Amino acid sequence: MAAGRALPQQAFVLHQWAWSETSLVLDLFTREQGRIAVVAKGAKRPYSQLRPVLMPFQRLLVLTSRPKSDEGADILTLRTAEYAGAGAALPPGRLFSGFYLNELLLKLLARGDPHARLFDAYADTLQALAASEDESALRAFELMLLRETGVLPQLDRSTTTQEQVQPALAYQLRAEAGLVGATAGEPSIGGAACLALQAALAQHDLPALRAAMQDDLPALKGQLRALLHYHLGSSPLRTRQMMLELRRLIDPVTPLPQPAGPP
Repeated sequence: MAAGRALPQQAFVLHQWAWSETSLVLDLFTREQGRIAVVAKGAKRPYSQLRPVLMPFQRLLVLTSRPKSDEGADILTLRTAEYAGAGAALPPGRLFSGFYLNELLLKLLARGDPHARLFDAYADTLQALAASEDESALRAFELMLLRETGVLPQLDRSTTTQEQVQPALAYQLRAEAGLVGATAGEPSIGGAACLALQAALAQHDLPALRAAMQDDLPALKGQLRALLHYHLGSSPLRTRQMMLELRRLIDPVTPLPQPAGPP
């Protein structure tokens, strides 16, 4: 879809900030256009119809356009927005996970770069998080995001040797080297799991992806954390810092790890 074309499209609010006393600028994740920035004029007014709609984690149907005075503008004008589908809301205890997903999208996706499959995966992951605290939902989304942005190595062959992954062997996912044979004594992912993960990614099958990682979640979490941190750069994720600070307030005695990656 061309930017600004007058057709409604599905969207989620990733982030918003004040633009004036009465208006907001929103970062939306849309299915057709990817990430876009829009100004919602008057959305801060108490009687605005947009105010109760522009909330995170709920699917919207939005209509945008370019300002007539500036056809080359990067920030579009939000014309309408309405709730676009039933779905369970995230429980309060899982809001951090939702904001973590949003921060990953904000930092790893360029504006105007469509990722329809990733949009569907995001919507599916929100529903999975609403239903359960299963950590595999987060890890599966991380894998999909890394694959869709082109930085995830093939999981069915060794990156360095290009040899087929062997089900009986163990492997590690390293930020600078890709998928390699595991070093003795370090957390590893089974070869059979690597093959199953690759097959699920190829089919864009999130339930199969979650099922394939169940036996390797601790190792996969650490290795995905390192891979994401490598591609995100040196600045830590704000959602993880906030989570650690909250845990520190709740339990100031137990030492916490340094904020070097995702939840």
